[in-house]
Amino acid sequence: MQENKSIEAAYLAILKEELIPATGCTEPIAIAYCAAKMRTLLGRMPEKVDVAVSGNILKNVKSVVVPNTNGLRGIPAAVAAGLVAGDPSRELQVISTVTPQQKEAIAVAVADLPMSITCVDSPCLLDIAVTGEAQGHRARVRITNSHTNVVHLSVDDQVLLDQPIVAAAEENLQDKSVLNVEDIVRFADTVDIEKLREVLAPQVKCNSAIAREGIRGAWGAQVGKTLLEQHEGDVAVVARAYAAAGSDARMSGCEMPVVILSGSGNQGITASVPVIYYSRHLGVGEEKMYRALAVSDLITVYQKTGIGRLSAYCGAISAGAGAGAGVAYLLGADAKGVARTLSNAVAMLSGTICDGAKSSCAAKIAAAVEAGLLACRMAEHQRAFLPGDGIVGEDVAETVRHVGVLASEGMRETDRVILNIMAG
Repeated sequence: MQENKSIEAAYLAILKEELIPATGCTEPIAIAYCAAKMRTLLGRMPEKVDVAVSGNILKNVKSVVVPNTNGLRGIPAAVAAGLVAGDPSRELQVISTVTPQQKEAIAVAVADLPMSITCVDSPCLLDIAVTGEAQGHRARVRITNSHTNVVHLSVDDQVLLDQPIVAAAEENLQDKSVLNVEDIVRFADTVDIEKLREVLAPQVKCNSAIAREGIRGAWGAQVGKTLLEQHEGDVAVVARAYAAAGSDARMSGCEMPVVILSGSGNQGITASVPVIYYSRHLGVGEEKMYRALAVSDLITVYQKTGIGRLSAYCGAISAGAGAGAGVAYLLGADAKGVARTLSNAVAMLSGTICDGAKSSCAAKIAAAVEAGLLACRMAEHQRAFLPGDGIVGEDVAETVRHVGVLASEGMRETDRVILNIMAG
């Protein structure tokens, strides 16, 4: 009994840490946050700025629209937004409140502020350093491993913070080694629903809202709207369409907040929206929906622990598998059924590349959710890929470990090739 309480506390802590609101794609927002903290240290607008980022940050910022900038893209826009309008106390909502005058000032800064941008060889896949100079003074801020993990602060010759740099994606985060399918399902079955409601209600509200906006507006390549126009009455298509639509809007600069997961808004949308729409379709009620969302979110985080927050492996694939597991739970699957769904799902699309944040992420989300739902249907009928079929292991834990090795080791050169292609 005491062990179950310990696991419950750990799982709630993981959910609270992972499910946080962010306005805009988290990589440019992390740059804006870093720039805003630097300006606060410097005490004034810099006269010049040096930006050093890891390759995966460059990849994920290059093509995505920064919200509240009138459609500007890339690192210069993210830096300028943070400098001009950023409130670092709001962390990943650092540029969520920007006035029309500030939007004009951001455009001026992008055009006129001397700014050097360097892609550095770092042991950390997520690495951002912003240095500013003005009136003979200099300030520097550095973030590594996760989007708000500040490891260095300095003003002139005074070092205010200087943490050792470690190549650990989970630095200063909750221990994820406690995650496994059986305990995740037991947690979802037994946790006090009010504790789940507290942490999951913002995910339902925010991610449903941006999904609806993605269908309503003409965002990005309109992947969600395209799907919905074809098969509006099919719940599986509706679930895919609204998940894709949330990404359509988010990647194109929509200013609505998203509750992220594993450091990613797209993963937060993918893991939640299909489960929400299936819950409504099945009429299972709010409590069952929250319990299924807990399964989806935690199954997604469980997979990502071995993969890392940034890599050449598309995170939407993990979240699509999580969504499939959540839907399986809605349909009455026990731990074995959820495990079978997860193993089936990762056998289908593992290895899908991440070539940065941009409008085509919505299409990858649609494909990931489709795979997750197919895996769920297979599991319903006791159908599964067998151990030894490709990366499928003897059990689901081994399969998840194989995916982690594939992403973190096997796709390392793939990541370098992608970056070279994107850099021209």
